[in-house]
Amino acid sequence: MAQIADVIIIGGGIHGASLAFHLTKRGVKPVILEKNFLASAATGRSSGLVRMHYDLELESRLAWESFQYFRNWDEMVGGDCGFTRTGFLQFVSPGYEAQLKANVAMHQRIGIPTFLVSADDVHRLAPHFKTDNIQIAAYEPESGYADPPSAAKSLMEIARQRGAKFLQDCTVTGIQVKSGKVTGVATTRGNFSAPIIVNTAGAWAAGVAKMAGVEIPVDTWRHDVIFIKHPLGMGPSHPTVIDNPCSMYFRPETGGLTLVGLEDNNPIGEDPDGYTDRAQSGFVERAIERICQRIPVMEKASLHSDHGGYDGISPDQRPILGQYGPQGFYLQCGFSGTGFKIAPAVGACMAELILDGAAKTVDISPFTPKRFEEGKLIKGEHSYEDIWH
Repeated sequence: MAQIADVIIIGGGIHGASLAFHLTKRGVKPVILEKNFLASAATGRSSGLVRMHYDLELESRLAWESFQYFRNWDEMVGGDCGFTRTGFLQFVSPGYEAQLKANVAMHQRIGIPTFLVSADDVHRLAPHFKTDNIQIAAYEPESGYADPPSAAKSLMEIARQRGAKFLQDCTVTGIQVKSGKVTGVATTRGNFSAPIIVNTAGAWAAGVAKMAGVEIPVDTWRHDVIFIKHPLGMGPSHPTVIDNPCSMYFRPETGGLTLVGLEDNNPIGEDPDGYTDRAQSGFVERAIERICQRIPVMEKASLHSDHGGYDGISPDQRPILGQYGPQGFYLQCGFSGTGFKIAPAVGACMAELILDGAAKTVDISPFTPKRFEEGKLIKGEHSYEDIWH
């Protein structure tokens, strides 16, 4: 006999946890089904950047709403998300200064605390940074990073206290559809019935959608990172940075470490169950070379560790949010590597969409899954060069 739930959420990462948190806040009792364990996939391998700088106003609004959670986590959620304020810098390649200025102006209209700084200002903020290939940068003094597994854990704990049921080691093997409506799922731990099913399966989202008879343009992309130990004399911290000229991002980590990720040569289309205990061949060398371009003193650093991970990517590298296919089947996927920092607001918006028919926190309707079949891919109002490939 099938177990009955109000909503079935497939995927126990930050987005499944956030949706469960917001649904239970409204009195809805979902069941969350996770094939491995909480935050075992992209969330557990996320770099955890918390910043609001995007070239798309809608994403900046989601990030700004989410930032209220990160900086007030104990009051708004409970527990600890590991938020650490470092300040955030956005570097753009020469020739994109006009776009940077326009995006900062947009962020300021939203209310985001951000402003433009000169290369000299950057050097004062981070004396070890080399700034010869930047003229100006965007600076968010309140931003930084958080710990994704801790954030997912506290969201899920509160959801469970409110009546949600979270099942680990539970693989969905089929989705039942009757008369054009979803009715439930079959799993390795029995059957579950509900009139609403939400696909928050990340890199596995396309496979889950196929079970409901739906084709979605979500592929997998690999993201590798290294942690390097600061050399003596560098100091324990520095700002968090997205560095377009060097096609990388980096942030400090507790213990005198720096996390480095690259924006280029990230494989697409690999098996999301692939090996991720170590980074792909050649990545460590490229990442070290790249960070030394920006912080020359890192030539005296030492490698601490490296690993990989997989996430789901959409054709325009923007989220896919909304109802699609059978009635009651919703997508919350395709975050393309930037899903953690917007997860609290996305969970609130999806709960509003499911329960009220439309999102009120932020209008997420442009992220509709139907945009791909309509040829309406999303592009930033003042976009930068395509450094991600």
